[in-house]
Amino acid sequence: MRWSRFSFVFVGWAALIAVAHGQCTPVQLTSEQDHQRTMDLLHIQSVRPGPSGTVGAPNATNYDEDKAGPFSKAPDPLVLNNGKRVTSAKMWWKQRRPQIVDAFDENILGRMPKDVPAVHWEVVSTTNEKNGDVPVITKKLVGHVDNSACPAIKVDIQVTLSTPADAKGPVPVIMQLDISPEMMAQFAKRFANMPRPTGPTWQQQLLAKGWGYASYIPTSVQADNGAGLTEGIIGLVNKGQPRSADDWGALRAWAWGASRALDYFETDKAVDAKHVGITGHSRYGKASLVTMAYDARFAIGYISSSGESGAKLYRHIFGEQVENVAGTQEYHWMAGNFLKYAGPLKVDDLPVDANELIALCAPRPVLISGGATQGDGWVDAKGMFLAAVGADPVYQLLGAKGLGTTEFPPMLTGLTSGALAFRQHSEGHTPMPNWPTFIEWAARYL
Repeated sequence: MRWSRFSFVFVGWAALIAVAHGQCTPVQLTSEQDHQRTMDLLHIQSVRPGPSGTVGAPNATNYDEDKAGPFSKAPDPLVLNNGKRVTSAKMWWKQRRPQIVDAFDENILGRMPKDVPAVHWEVVSTTNEKNGDVPVITKKLVGHVDNSACPAIKVDIQVTLSTPADAKGPVPVIMQLDISPEMMAQFAKRFANMPRPTGPTWQQQLLAKGWGYASYIPTSVQADNGAGLTEGIIGLVNKGQPRSADDWGALRAWAWGASRALDYFETDKAVDAKHVGITGHSRYGKASLVTMAYDARFAIGYISSSGESGAKLYRHIFGEQVENVAGTQEYHWMAGNFLKYAGPLKVDDLPVDANELIALCAPRPVLISGGATQGDGWVDAKGMFLAAVGADPVYQLLGAKGLGTTEFPPMLTGLTSGALAFRQHSEGHTPMPNWPTFIEWAARYL
């Protein structure tokens, strides 16, 4: 059902009257209704449909590298808005980096409000258990977000933290953005006949290094759909009302939750909070990269198959594209303003690109990972490599070694000699094959 503009105005006035009387009842909109509301805000009649990932479909996406471009030059992270070249670390930190952050806030990810409520952390349980043969201490944590301004919206950040039981002091921890245990159980039931990976899990590989691991559930902070934008942390800050065009989206909200988990880690004596890394796969790979870019306290990142709106160069027309992310299934990840680039504007009009998002992580170490084109082509491994190449000069300016090449490496050839690393594994849409490479590389920094 398409709502008329009158309907949105009516809902808006009703919401204002409710707030004026001290009430806080979240507005209920479907993803399609909120998507239309956002287009109305931007005076956009329609957005272009995204291509299909199915080979042979009438609107199939491009998987031919010869047709991928880029057809326009990506913005240079070392050129100021006035055209002046950045020639020193001081110019980067004081002038250029804030410009890039502001452009992402305005056009891509949205602006995080200044008055986000405080979080109170509770250790719900502490369990002595084993992961494989290694004794660990696992803490179940809940971050209660102050909802006194809107009691109808409750946000409890879900995190588990496991550290080696025999550790002599605080240990490095890698935190993964994870799906909820309930969703994991549904997947296990639905795909019961799927072959299971063999060998040690990523958690067991970390324990073998003497490190700990944590699991953070982003959907405990913000739902992964447009209908949830009037609830979760975004809805709580807006007191249940729809967001504005430059308001933050789910990727930025999920990153905020990861930062609040790090706040807790800084108080836990079992954690070496100066050596906390972050990882995520697919949409959570996108959120992990955003977290690294915006929170300099995270020491290292493993960004797996993040694709479009993650580490993939927007201007590389291969696999998923801007129009897919601007559609009703994914638009909530981004600021409302992002829809403009699938409507009256095009990808070449973007004032920033993924090379600059990666550059915001510099000089901290980041591994960009993807799978084979046959199986993981949607995320565009070469497009992610090209974005990393574009971020390389910033790493060098700040005194860190980058990729060391502009040539796309053969599959299974890791570029891991510097703080900016890349590897394409030979399997499908999974982070597992590159975990050993990440851990070996990360050991140089942690």
